[in-house]
Amino acid sequence: MSPFQVYIIQVSVGNHQWTVKHRYSDFHDLHEKLVSEKKIDKNLLPPKKIIGKNSKSLVEKRQKELEVYLQTLLLKFPVTAPKVLSHFLHFHLYVS
Repeated sequence: MSPFQVYIIQVSVGNHQWTVKHRYSDFHDLHEKLVSEKKIDKNLLPPKKIIGKNSKSLVEKRQKELEVYLQTLLLKFPVTAPKVLSHFLHFHLYVS
């Protein structure tokens, strides 16, 4: 088993959908930047769990929570996402 979990998250913006792959620590780093730069609620990110962190049910639950987290961020920034969020979501790969 891998020492860390990579979450594959489905992102939807308008008619566009794609997936991003990140570790929980990437989400945590993103969240810390958004909390300090954009005053995002610090409790918005699902908490880090230690016990059973690689169990299938916990991984699936956290994946859903992280999808909700990203969709919530996109709703908070409907016109222009902060640069750190745009980079995290790979917007630069999908700009037409």
